[in-house]
Amino acid sequence: MAKLAAEDKFSGVVMLSHRGRTVLSRSYGMADKEKGIRNHEGVAFNLSSAGKPFGAVAVLQLAQRGKVRLSDTLGTYLSGFAKDIAEKVTIHHLLSGTSGLDTPEEDLRRVFQSREEVREFYEGWARQAKPVAAPGTPTDHAGAEVAIPALIVEAVTGTTYWDYVEEHIFRRCGMTDTAFFTRPQWLTDQHLAHSYMRQADGSRVDAVRNLDKGSPDPYQLGKNPARGFIDPPGDGGFATAPDLVRFAHALADGTLLDRPYAELLTGPKIPHAPQGGGLRGGPAASADASFGAYMMPVSLISGQWVNGRAGVNPGSVASWNIYPDTGWVGVILGNYDDVPFQEIIQREIQAVIG
Repeated sequence: MAKLAAEDKFSGVVMLSHRGRTVLSRSYGMADKEKGIRNHEGVAFNLSSAGKPFGAVAVLQLAQRGKVRLSDTLGTYLSGFAKDIAEKVTIHHLLSGTSGLDTPEEDLRRVFQSREEVREFYEGWARQAKPVAAPGTPTDHAGAEVAIPALIVEAVTGTTYWDYVEEHIFRRCGMTDTAFFTRPQWLTDQHLAHSYMRQADGSRVDAVRNLDKGSPDPYQLGKNPARGFIDPPGDGGFATAPDLVRFAHALADGTLLDRPYAELLTGPKIPHAPQGGGLRGGPAASADASFGAYMMPVSLISGQWVNGRAGVNPGSVASWNIYPDTGWVGVILGNYDDVPFQEIIQREIQAVIG
C-alpha cells in the first residue's frame, strides 16, 4: 500500500481488526487537496455499492419485528406496479438478486438539488421496472432490486430510507461518522473525502467541485456521483473504516439483528459460476465456492467464509470483508478510482486466510 501511495496509485485508508482490536491502520494521500486535508481514520469515504447491505439489514429488522415477511410480494406494501410484478416478485427475490426485473438506464448527467427531488425521481424510476425473466431468475446488478426494498422500508416505517438507516443501523452500533451526507456537506465537511476521478487525458479532477466533469470508465461513462445531491435510497452513503468495523461487530453480537436473522443475511442463496473473482462478480480472490446472499456475495476461500461487499464510483473505491470463522474484519476505502482494487482486496484476503 505504501508503494502504491508513493506512486500516486492509491489514496485512502486500510484497516484490519481482530476481535475488536485494530491490528493495522494506515492512511495515505489527501482527503481534500485544495484545502490540504490529509486522509486519516476519521475521514468518511463514498461507499457506492458497498452500502447496499444496509438496505438488506433494514428489511430484516422489519421482518424480525413481524412487520414484513420475506415471502410477501411487493404489491403487499406498494401500489402502482404492473400486476405481474406486484403479485409475483417477493421481498426474497429482491434481496437475493433473483427478481427477474430490469430498470431503465439512469440519466447520469442530471444534477439533483434536494433530498426530495432524489427520492421522487428514484421512486418513479423503480416503478418503471420491467420483468425480463421469471421471478427466481438471477439478475445482474438490477437497480430495481435496490430501490424497491428501500421503498418498502419507507412504506412500512413512515419515514425516509435514509432516516431509518441512520437511526436504526448507524446510530445503534455507534457509527457516529457515517451517514447519507448531501452534496453541500460533501463540499464543506472536512471529514468527507473528495472523490478524484481519472480523466481521459490522464489528469484527476475533484468530482464534488466539478459537476461538469464525468468518468471515462465505460462501465460508468459520464457519471459524476456528486451530481446526485444524496445517494439514492438503498445505495451508497459515506463511512469511515472504524465505523465499518463497528458495523461488522454489531452484526455478530446481536446489536443489529438477532442471530438467526444475521445468519439469514449472509446465508448462501444462489451459487455463482466458478470464477476468479472481480468487483462485479464477487470477492477478488479465487473462491472454493461463491454465492449470492442478501445484497452481498459470500464465499468459501480455503475453507473459511468471507462475507462482505465492495463498490466503485468515479473517484472512489470501498470494500469491507468479515471473516466470521476467525474474528477478522478488513476495510479498504479510497478516493481514487484508477487503483488496482482487486489486487488490494486479494492481498487483504491472503493476509488473513493465507
